[in-house]
Amino acid sequence: MRIAVYPGSFDPATNGHLDIIKRSAKLVDKLIVGVLHNSSKNPLFSIEERVELLKSLTKDLDNVEVDSFSGLLVDFLKEKNAEIIVRGFRAVSDFEYELQIAQTNYSLDNNIETICLITRVEYSFLSASIVKEIAMYGGDISKMVPNETIKYINEKFKRK
Repeated sequence: MRIAVYPGSFDPATNGHLDIIKRSAKLVDKLIVGVLHNSSKNPLFSIEERVELLKSLTKDLDNVEVDSFSGLLVDFLKEKNAEIIVRGFRAVSDFEYELQIAQTNYSLDNNIETICLITRVEYSFLSASIVKEIAMYGGDISKMVPNETIKYINEKFKRK
């Protein structure tokens, strides 16, 4: 069984993330969306909120599960019996960073392979940071994130 992990902070999940999830799920038997709990970052959404949102967004994808993790990605892969990491490239500028990360993960566990999917053109400018900034100032993010994400964002900014 080919098990892959698509890791990220997903703060919030964008249409670009969802596109990579759907496309990579077709390539493997099981895809685990690994939501990173990074204690050095101050996310807009809690780890529980991000996991809940991604579960809602992927509920129709039978071979996708969502889980959270902290620590080394290679340890999370071992825990999940996965050997493939999925990453998305938005631009050429992502290549150097992703190459370094892939080589580092391989050096930690040479059974791990990284596959990179090229982001579709319509999502190439997207990042969670851009979405949050536009939303914070009341801009239209409807073409950037799924409707479910908009609900989460609107709720979050109403509380602030």
